[in-house]
Amino acid sequence: AGGLPPSRQRGTAQMDTLTPRSTDLFNSPLEAGIRAVTVLEMLRPAEMDLSDMVLLDHVVVHSGDMNGPASLHPDLPGRKGELLVRRRLVEDSLNLMRRFHLIELRVSDDGLTYRATDEAAGYVELLESEYSIRLKVAARWIADEIGVRGKNGFLNTVRRQLGEWATAFIDPTDAAGRRV
Repeated sequence: AGGLPPSRQRGTAQMDTLTPRSTDLFNSPLEAGIRAVTVLEMLRPAEMDLSDMVLLDHVVVHSGDMNGPASLHPDLPGRKGELLVRRRLVEDSLNLMRRFHLIELRVSDDGLTYRATDEAAGYVELLESEYSIRLKVAARWIADEIGVRGKNGFLNTVRRQLGEWATAFIDPTDAAGRRV
């Protein structure tokens, strides 16, 4: 049988590769995508660009740092450094959720923005796990804060809290303030 293991071992090996581990989902494009859909749905009909979404993903995960609801993830030292890797994760998650038709990409003279589709509301409503409920609370808090302070006011507060060094990695602009 040319180097194949006995059938009982093959079956076990196949099952092992199909069994997801909880760590496979932690900060994966799927988890970040669910966060993005939830935040965008709470902000609907507002649109956000990629840099905004990177900041909002950090805030929804660490809302307790901004005097919001309890953070979704543990308060680990150095969490501001997460921004260095978050941009790619958020971009991948937005693309994933676009394939599921929960987020749409809009093109305008101002650039590329994302917003929740009509299907997002029903999807978010179906999220019922403890994590999802806490996510919806944090996303609603973000939407309320943006409603009170305005998008730029809220995001500027987030940038100040995080520090300019961190936000430089997620908001690439040149010296004149133009997007690069």
